[in-house]
Amino acid sequence: MITALYGLLAYLFFLATFTYAIGFVANVPLLPKTIDSGAAVPLAEALTVNVALLLLFAVQHSVMARRGFKRWWTRVVPEPAERSTFVLAASLVLALLMWQWRPMATPMIWQVTDPAARLVWFAVCGLGWSVLLISTFLINHFELFGLRQVWARFTGATLPAPDFRTPLFYRHVRHPIYLGFVIAFWATPDMSVGHLLFAVATTGYILVGIGFEERDLIASFGARYRLYREQTGMLLPRLRRRSRDTSHR
Repeated sequence: MITALYGLLAYLFFLATFTYAIGFVANVPLLPKTIDSGAAVPLAEALTVNVALLLLFAVQHSVMARRGFKRWWTRVVPEPAERSTFVLAASLVLALLMWQWRPMATPMIWQVTDPAARLVWFAVCGLGWSVLLISTFLINHFELFGLRQVWARFTGATLPAPDFRTPLFYRHVRHPIYLGFVIAFWATPDMSVGHLLFAVATTGYILVGIGFEERDLIASFGARYRLYREQTGMLLPRLRRRSRDTSHR
């Protein structure tokens, strides 16, 4: 019961943090803090603090997502709660990043003033978030964020072995979740220096993180994933046709 409640609370905290992050990146004016709002500070301070926050985010994700760390970590926390603990830690680091982020609003890299054009930019940003969220449900949203594991512990059910599927977006790109992030982070009508730093750093981390993730996927699925990787684009679809032997997690 305690493990299930812990997993549920971790998921709810993730939902709140993730929803706020959408508005944070999009500079929604109703929010108390966004990527470009807040008191101005010296550029050196803003750059130092923001880079440190981005590095902390990258290190937390990279370390806790690795198979070796998970094997060690499950000696400390119950295995069904491992994913929930990762989700909670990631959400806490993201909340810290948004709370302590220093605005770097000037000079603007680009700024779109035409109302119709601004709507197009925001629509593309929304498309990115939509691709991301839909992609989590195409695999297993509740397993990705730890709920399935703690529910199985609560009910005494046995989780099936990981399978390898390529539903919808996964037939065309290997990492549609990351593609959604990249679109959402770059599609803005107001690209400040701070937003550019955020977009460049997170995109760089995504590209590095894909390498580590695919190493784990090859370890899990072997030749099937190697074939999938050869036939399917990483973030952009490949033009040539591919066979229909499928699946991905």
